[in-house]
Amino acid sequence: MTSRTPRDSRLRLVRNRPMATARRPAVNRGSRPAPRPPEGTPPPAELARRARAGLTGAVAIAHWAAAEHGAPGALSDEAAARAAAALGLSPQEVRSDWDRARLIGLIEHHAGTTRPGWRLQAWDRDDSAVLRGWVALLDAWSLACPAPATAEPTAVAEVVEAVPQLLSLLQLSAGPVPIATLLDMLRQRVAELRTERCEVPQEAAEAREPANGAESAHDAEDAATLEGLLDWALDALSSVGALTVREGPEDGPEGAGSAADGAEGDRREAVLTALGNWAVWVKLEQICVAAQSPAGNIEQPAADMLRGCAGLTPGPARAEYRAWLAARPVGSAVTELIDAARGDDALLRGLAFEALRVVGAPAEPAVRAVVDESCLRPYALLWLAEHEGADPDDALDALTREEATWLWVDTAAAISDHGESPLLVRHLESAVQGTVPALLEEVRAVGHPRTVQVLVALAAAHPDPALAKAVRRAAFQVHTGGA
Repeated sequence: MTSRTPRDSRLRLVRNRPMATARRPAVNRGSRPAPRPPEGTPPPAELARRARAGLTGAVAIAHWAAAEHGAPGALSDEAAARAAAALGLSPQEVRSDWDRARLIGLIEHHAGTTRPGWRLQAWDRDDSAVLRGWVALLDAWSLACPAPATAEPTAVAEVVEAVPQLLSLLQLSAGPVPIATLLDMLRQRVAELRTERCEVPQEAAEAREPANGAESAHDAEDAATLEGLLDWALDALSSVGALTVREGPEDGPEGAGSAADGAEGDRREAVLTALGNWAVWVKLEQICVAAQSPAGNIEQPAADMLRGCAGLTPGPARAEYRAWLAARPVGSAVTELIDAARGDDALLRGLAFEALRVVGAPAEPAVRAVVDESCLRPYALLWLAEHEGADPDDALDALTREEATWLWVDTAAAISDHGESPLLVRHLESAVQGTVPALLEEVRAVGHPRTVQVLVALAAAHPDPALAKAVRRAAFQVHTGGA
């Protein structure tokens, strides 16, 4: 005779983090030959050697911070002086190297102190870690070399957003490009950005057009501003090792001097370094791969892109995330992903934080800013724990029992919405509680808005009649507000 008493079924305790998403079989995307870098690109080992050679200062300051056994999170004047004395540098050089070490991931801030990042441990033996660190620095070039204090913030933001197009021109040109040509393209791109965000009706704009003299003066001032900011961007990109600026031939291309009035007579030209050429090629290749995908994810907003990746296995999904991120500024991409995570779809929440793992260090401030949001807190804490060097198998230790239970319910909601019944039953194994009654008790107490739906779906899916009955009873108690 079958017992009608709910069984005290033991759940296997697993160290793995709970499933963030319900995975469906990967879409058959067809084969595509592995792309080859442009002719003349050095092999990865040589690219990594060049990256290491350009970042010796950042590595030295990271080792100094490690030897300090908890250097202050913000480099004080006293700490900068100690580092300068120890390394034989000026305090200004120390601060520059410190900022680069943070951007690369050689050092990490935690609880008000600085400690070595995982990338520092792998620096001398892992070429891919070095190249990823250098690309992170390239992505953050405007932070590594801040804009002049007198520059207008909106103009700076426009130039930062336009720089990827300038880098693409340099890469596709496969050679030096006159500064006048870059300035002309910068003006066009900035004009496009201003048109995209302009909300003033055309009639109103024409009604208040300034006099010709005032308009000419404004245009001249704007041209001078862009020319100065282009010089800043080129200097910054040169300082991180992405390009070089040099004097061009006196008999340059016809019309080069007139391409941009402010650059008339400027014979300088810019050319990508081997590292810069390789990095821009990688980003363009990612964009091309995404553009060829059936879902067309590169053109989609974050939520639609994540839905398009829901059917992929982790490897192809990460490739899609990288391509989507490569096509837009990091800051706005991170904001889009977090907004998508705030929605009602738990599947998108998990996928959004997987995409933020691909972003890496540039996403850290935004992730820390949402730690206090209840629906995002467990995901953010896991992200931060892994970012700070915790093994993914141990990252759950960063969560309280209540937070882990909330995450279990949220993941179960994603499975019930997008997965299959057997997957929901197997999800029981990832619970931190040791028994089904203990799990049900804590699930009822955690207050997740999808608790009732999750328990009902679990009861319908589970093959054990006694356990299913206990789960249905718990769902009814939550629904009616009972104990």
